[in-house]
Amino acid sequence: MTLSRFPVLGLMATLLVSACSNSTALDWDLRSGAGSLDTSDAALDTSDARPNADQRGVISYPGYQVAEARRGDTVASMAARVGISADELARYNALRPEDTLRAGEIVALPGRVATSSTDSTGAVIGGANSVDVASIATTALDRVGSDSQPVARSGSLGEPLRHKVARGETAFSIARTYNVSAKSLADWNGLGPDLAVREGQFLIIPTAGAVAPALSDTAPGSGTPTPTPPSAKKPLPDEEVAPAAAKPKATPASPDLGTDRTAASAARFVMPVNGKIIRGYVKKTNDGIDIAAPAGTVVIAAAAGTVAAVTKDTSGIPIIVIRHADGVLTVYAGVDGVTLTKGAVVKRGQAIAVVRTGNPSFLHFEVRQGVDSVDPMPYLQ
Repeated sequence: MTLSRFPVLGLMATLLVSACSNSTALDWDLRSGAGSLDTSDAALDTSDARPNADQRGVISYPGYQVAEARRGDTVASMAARVGISADELARYNALRPEDTLRAGEIVALPGRVATSSTDSTGAVIGGANSVDVASIATTALDRVGSDSQPVARSGSLGEPLRHKVARGETAFSIARTYNVSAKSLADWNGLGPDLAVREGQFLIIPTAGAVAPALSDTAPGSGTPTPTPPSAKKPLPDEEVAPAAAKPKATPASPDLGTDRTAASAARFVMPVNGKIIRGYVKKTNDGIDIAAPAGTVVIAAAAGTVAAVTKDTSGIPIIVIRHADGVLTVYAGVDGVTLTKGAVVKRGQAIAVVRTGNPSFLHFEVRQGVDSVDPMPYLQ
């Protein structure tokens, strides 16, 4: 058999010999020359490293918490370690309490895990239906973001998003949706080698370490097309402007809202501090509202009542709990300059503290019916 009878094989043999004699003649990875593949931009699409967990395996973010599984963990053993119900943890993550977890697997916590307070002033309110004020105060402080728990630093895109896996989704489709790599998604969530996900599973979306360049559909070597300027679009319709000399319409008389004031509306609370609400109420995630205010702003009692507790967490940050009529409690966290003592009677609008210095500084305010948190907004409007 000769190569002349098989011209294609002869051509391939010639190319191979040329490649051996001149190593630069054949570009095996196709990275040079016209129309070559350029993977340099892909290196820019990087993600931050996942934050480290605390001693219990908990990673805390301002809006939620997750737990990292250890070798040999089950859902039940993880729940016992972080101090929550195994059934609740299993239902929240579409698992069973006896399911085994991979080492490093991330499991979402259904509620915020509170640390225990060592302050002795957090006494129990009431008799048979007593309320543990210390635990309520600790929960409030946890919302403020105290130094007692390691809060993960967010990347350039802010706090990591959470994604609940829907039926038919894969790790690859979710990674494409959020413009992250499947490897980063797997590393952040402790996925297995097959990158399998399950319906109902919560995944943390990695924060970006660098902003990836915008992709272009143009051919290599050609310039980027100029976008269509806004002026080329359909013009806005002509605005009808009334003549300056036109007589304005008569303003209707304002209704007397005082005539419709009821006893229920009169009993609503006043804002404990004036400012913008930067975080709203979400039960078991943020059991109150966060009101932005400059440090040193006076905090007032939302309604008349009795001071149920003035306690501190292990970092010495004060928390005030005031008991009102009908078993309602209000919690004020992120404060300083407290002069009240337990048992003191306060009036509606009375100064009770000042906003503590923070970045940003804000007041965390909760309303509770017994041990259950409720949305404070209906009480404040």
